[in-house]
Amino acid sequence: MSKKRRKYRFSRHPAEQKTDKRDVAKARNRLENDILACLHMSKRPVAIEKISSFLSGKDKTSDDIHAAANFLLSQKLIRKTGKNQFTLNKTAPLYKGLLELNPKGFGFVTDTVPLLSAVHLSKDPYIAPAMIGSAHHGDMVLIRVNKVRNDGRPESAVITIISHGRDTVAGFFYPESHGGTVYPEDPRFPFSITVKATTPEPHSGDAVIVRLDRDLNSPDKNYGEITELLGNPNNIDVQMRLVIEKFSLPYTFSSTALQEANELPESFIPSADRLDLREIDHITIDGETAKDFDDAICVKKTRNGFQLYVSIADVSYFVQPGSPLDKEAYSRGTSIYFPGRVIPMLPERLSNNLCSLVPDEDRFTVTAILNFDRSGQLLGKKFTRSIIRSHHRFTYTTVSQILIDQNPTIRRLHKPFLTHLKWAHELATALYDRRRKRGSIGFTIPESKITLTDTGEISTIGTIKRNFAHQIIEEFMLAANEAVAEFFSRNHRKGLYRVHEQPDTEKIAEFSAFAGIQGLHLAKGEKSPEWFAGIVEQCRGTKTEYIINNLLLRTMKQAHYSPRNVGHFGLASSHYTHFTSPIRRYPDLSVHRELILAITKKPNDPRNKKTDLNLQKKGAFLSARERTGIRAEREMDTRLKVRYMKRHIGENFEAIVSGVNDFAIFIELKDSRISGSISLKDLNDDYYLHDKKHYRLIGEISGKIYQIGDPIQVTLFDVDYSNNRIHFIPYQEI
Repeated sequence: MSKKRRKYRFSRHPAEQKTDKRDVAKARNRLENDILACLHMSKRPVAIEKISSFLSGKDKTSDDIHAAANFLLSQKLIRKTGKNQFTLNKTAPLYKGLLELNPKGFGFVTDTVPLLSAVHLSKDPYIAPAMIGSAHHGDMVLIRVNKVRNDGRPESAVITIISHGRDTVAGFFYPESHGGTVYPEDPRFPFSITVKATTPEPHSGDAVIVRLDRDLNSPDKNYGEITELLGNPNNIDVQMRLVIEKFSLPYTFSSTALQEANELPESFIPSADRLDLREIDHITIDGETAKDFDDAICVKKTRNGFQLYVSIADVSYFVQPGSPLDKEAYSRGTSIYFPGRVIPMLPERLSNNLCSLVPDEDRFTVTAILNFDRSGQLLGKKFTRSIIRSHHRFTYTTVSQILIDQNPTIRRLHKPFLTHLKWAHELATALYDRRRKRGSIGFTIPESKITLTDTGEISTIGTIKRNFAHQIIEEFMLAANEAVAEFFSRNHRKGLYRVHEQPDTEKIAEFSAFAGIQGLHLAKGEKSPEWFAGIVEQCRGTKTEYIINNLLLRTMKQAHYSPRNVGHFGLASSHYTHFTSPIRRYPDLSVHRELILAITKKPNDPRNKKTDLNLQKKGAFLSARERTGIRAEREMDTRLKVRYMKRHIGENFEAIVSGVNDFAIFIELKDSRISGSISLKDLNDDYYLHDKKHYRLIGEISGKIYQIGDPIQVTLFDVDYSNNRIHFIPYQEI
């Protein structure tokens, strides 16, 4: 507490004289915040009498209010504009932003904007639990910065809630005499909610949705009303709803959007502005369970090399800018895929019908026609609106059986397509080799795959088996994306690029030091994509493959959408965008619209700063929606894995050390890529010290080492549903 703070004493009634000093400090802080909130809401100077009147119901004396106002004056948070009139100081460290709570009770405020003319902050302000008041996770709040720590992190307090982030919370119901108590499932809401009895009354432990009564809520007590009974939390669909609530995912379409989708004509009549490509032997190649087919390909052999057709569903024909469908697609930003479930960006009539390139049906598309020489060098490109007819639906497995396994039975069944598939294989191989030579980084990170039964139960969890059929589609989509991006740059079009910037120098140095310790040969010179790709290749198939790939991935920055083309570092590409999935990604739909404007010769003023600003905002928003979707998908996978492992308690597994810290060893099972941890308290053979620099633990007496990448045998000890964690112990401990 500063010396200035001690100049005024907060008056207390005799019965409160024994109040803890911390409570007195909290009361002072609340009064100061109330005054700041009053001045913020008034938008004009306010007399001290009006401030007192505004705060009259808050059990504060006039002396308290005068003393608090004088203190705020001394701190230059407010200023006088006349006799006993006050207003906020323009340079006061006051900011608006979104409150993000940590399960431990503290929080940070993100996306901060100065209220008036305060300096911009370089780091998100920290909010201690005592400084949060009645604000909840996701609320838009007004804060004051009390001080800035040596590391540049501001320490702040919530002044007032500007707007509520959400009014519903998912939780678990437990009956009591008054009705019941709901404990929020999301630990970022660290409070209980008192609810009245409902009909039908949930069973103890059932998942429910509660609407909070924010008018009655306080820092000490929260009230709400059950609006939806979800049921048993072990049900996969209940878990999905819990994830939806946790990440505030829009999962139902408005009646206006659905009506618009239902009224769209189901007719595909060729027109003068569309190239008729129905005789071109387009095919689709997707996974066995795919339902929306947004890309079709065809490869022809030419005198100079190959001609590749990449035809993408013309979603822009059906979804007009500013329409209800467009607004809802933008708010989602992306489709979100859970095991056996999906939250689509577009209604099913579009994603699974009108915009799905199903076999033997005419469909509107946007086509990239790309000409390559035999080595995969792009010779020319053309983009057009088109109409196509997919001639066959292939799966990755079938294509692999034809091209890689050379299965005679499967080949006979698909004889009309063998030549085109052979050419596709040749072109994809050339594109892949060319991309790798330029330095595109080929990470080898196994992914898990969750398979469900027909009744929605978890059947198996294994790893995704990739084959060259996946690579064919990947190479063709990459080629199309690069061609569109290069076309945008060459023609000065305004569009969203998919950019991936170079890693920070400090992270590269940290990675290089560890890679050197592992005995890897590190080439000297610029740390280009080719430099990183060389390291990945060097450790491929060795015991260091896992650790190097994981640490290298952590070194990289996150790809995002931006109107400023800075290239894609990971792909070693100077031009890259997302063009190939407009059914499930809004940025691709945005790119389609701009491409169509370009090929129809519609002007685009490169000096239009308003367009630049709008694209910047759009890129930031859609990047955030993508990150939210990824987090939600990972969370759902984790929840299902935890429930799946419940049946395997006491069993032994082969694993690999995926990380270490002062409290635990983190492991990943080899066969399923399921993650868990071993508490250091369960390592009874020694006391282990954390060697941060080398990503390892060292036994103080024995010198035994647990290092990231090491194989380890483990036994499943327990699973924790409430925190979605899986606990293991070393195999020898059983």
